[in-house]
Amino acid sequence: MKRLTHYLAFFTLLITVSLSAQEIAILKYKGGGDWYANPTALPNLIVFCNENIGTALPPKPETVEVGSSTIFQYPFIHMTGHGNVVFSDEEAENLRTYLLSGGFLHIDDNYGMAPYLKKALEKVFPDKTLEELPSDHPIFKQVYSFPDGLPKIHEHDGKRPQALGIFDENRLILLFTIESDLGDGWEDPSVHNDPDEIRTKALQMGANIIQYAFTK
Repeated sequence: MKRLTHYLAFFTLLITVSLSAQEIAILKYKGGGDWYANPTALPNLIVFCNENIGTALPPKPETVEVGSSTIFQYPFIHMTGHGNVVFSDEEAENLRTYLLSGGFLHIDDNYGMAPYLKKALEKVFPDKTLEELPSDHPIFKQVYSFPDGLPKIHEHDGKRPQALGIFDENRLILLFTIESDLGDGWEDPSVHNDPDEIRTKALQMGANIIQYAFTK
């Protein structure tokens, strides 16, 4: 127990130090899912945030593995993909400690990862469930206003976009955006040929998420 308490205190300290910096990373996970999807998405969002909401994010996001202590260096972690997601017991514990210590995880379903992701999250938080964020949640009214909640960027099967979250003592620690495809909207314009209006909505919502995570 004393050893566990020591590690928790150490990780909390790392998170406290990291929160004073603005750095984000991409989460690399096992299971076969394409964690590396949308390679131009996060770099483009970083440029947008630096130019429009006053952040000073490094232009190239780093990559961190779920079970690595390196995860604690980043107050904001982004995760995406289309397929399978598997966390070992050690990885689930590491991710849980990261989130409970002050870290923030944004997961954007690139379509198809939801059933696998939800099963993996049960291992991380067996006592917590994903809850839908109401449209008046603060994340939708940061620099940019989204009175109807999460915007729809790409259509797949007619379902409405949802922002689902996991909370710890009323603090949003994990955001799962589904049926929206924000990451596709962040990609280079030539990748999906989205209209400027749609791409702008995606980038603005992404900026809201980053600002919320850094100021919550």
